[in-house]
Amino acid sequence: MERLFILDTSLRDGEQVPGCQLNTVEKIQVARALESLGVDVIEAGFPVSSPTDFNSVVEISKAVTRPVVCALARGVRKDIDMAAEALRYAKNKRIHTGIGTSDYHIKYKFNSGRDEILARAVAAVKYARKYVEDVAFYCEDAGRTDNVYLARIAEAVIKAGATVVNIPDTTGYCLPWIYGEKITFLMENVPNIHKAVLSTHCHNDLGMATANTIAGIVGGARQVDVTVNGIGERAGNASLEEVVMILKCHKSIRVDTRINTKKIYPTSRLVSSLMNMPVQPNKAIVGRNAFAHSSGIHQDGILKNRESYEIMNPNDVGLDEKAILLTARSGRAALKYRLSALGIEVDNGKLDKIYADFLKMADKKKSISDDDMLLLAGMDNTTLFRTNV
Repeated sequence: MERLFILDTSLRDGEQVPGCQLNTVEKIQVARALESLGVDVIEAGFPVSSPTDFNSVVEISKAVTRPVVCALARGVRKDIDMAAEALRYAKNKRIHTGIGTSDYHIKYKFNSGRDEILARAVAAVKYARKYVEDVAFYCEDAGRTDNVYLARIAEAVIKAGATVVNIPDTTGYCLPWIYGEKITFLMENVPNIHKAVLSTHCHNDLGMATANTIAGIVGGARQVDVTVNGIGERAGNASLEEVVMILKCHKSIRVDTRINTKKIYPTSRLVSSLMNMPVQPNKAIVGRNAFAHSSGIHQDGILKNRESYEIMNPNDVGLDEKAILLTARSGRAALKYRLSALGIEVDNGKLDKIYADFLKMADKKKSISDDDMLLLAGMDNTTLFRTNV
C-alpha cells in the first residue's frame, strides 16, 4: 500500500467559521488530539493574519512533536517571513504558500496575466525555501484553472523547490470525475511530478468535498487536506472521518493513512465542544444517528448479524456499541434485546403483552428510555437492583 498523508486544517481553514474561533489553549488541546489521532501535518494557522494566530502557531509548534506543523502564507515576503518566525520552535516545519491561478483570480483579483502569476509563484517558493526545506504551494481556485496552465505552474514550483503542490477546489465547484481527471492530468503531464506530492483541498459548497477528495486520491494525489467534522467556512471542507473511513471500507483504494480510527469519535466531540458547533445527527461516521437503528426490520437484521445493515463497526471509530433506539417503528426483537440488556428476561407470552403496551407508549413519545422499559416490565429501579443482587 502507498502512504497517504493526512493534513488536518481544522485549526486554520476549519476555524474560519464565524463565531467558532478558539483561543491558544484550546488550539493546543485540539493539536494534541490530532497528534494522538495520527495526522501527519497540522496546519496550525495563518500567522500574518493576527497576533493571536501568530502566537497559536508558536505554541502549537512547542506542544506537538511528531506531526509536521504547517503555517499558511500568501505568496508575498511579509507573509512568508511571519510564517517562518512563528514556526521557529517546530520540530518538523512547513510553509504553505501560494497564489490564485484561475483566470477569475488572475484577471479580477490580481489584475494580472498568466506569465506574471507564474513568476510570482516561483519567487514565493524560492523565498520560502530560504527558511525551510518543506514548502507546499497552493494553486488557489485550481478547480477552475485551465489544466495545461496548472501543469505549467506545478512544474515551475517543483523546479523552484516545492515539496507539495496543493490543488484546491476553492469554490467547491468541481464534479468528482472532473477533479479526478485534473489530478490524473497533472500526474501524467508534469515531467518532475515525482519530486513532489500532489495534495487535494476540497470545499463542500455543492456537497461533493469528500467525493472529490476520493477521486483525487484515485487520480494519484497522496496528501489530502481535511478537517474534523468537515468544519470550515461556508459549507465546510472535506471531512477527515469520512475520507479515512471510506478508505478503510474500500480496500481496493490501496493507500494507508496511519490514522488511529478509534480516536475519531472522541476527537470529533472535542472539536464540536470547543468550537460550540453541534454535529448534525445524521452526519456520516460521527453523527449521533450514524449507527442508530429504529426500524424494526433493520433492528432485527442487526441483532442477527451486524453486517446486514452496517458496513462499519462502531468500535472502529471509538463508539462502544451500536444503538438500538426504541420507537413506534421498532419490533419485538429490539424490545426483547433492550429488556435483556436491562437484566429482564421474559417469555413470548409476556413479551407480547409488554410489546402491546410499548406501542401505545411509543405513539405518545418520540423515544423510549430505560426507565420507561422498567415501567413497561412492571419494575422500577429498586426492584431491578434487588433482582440483580
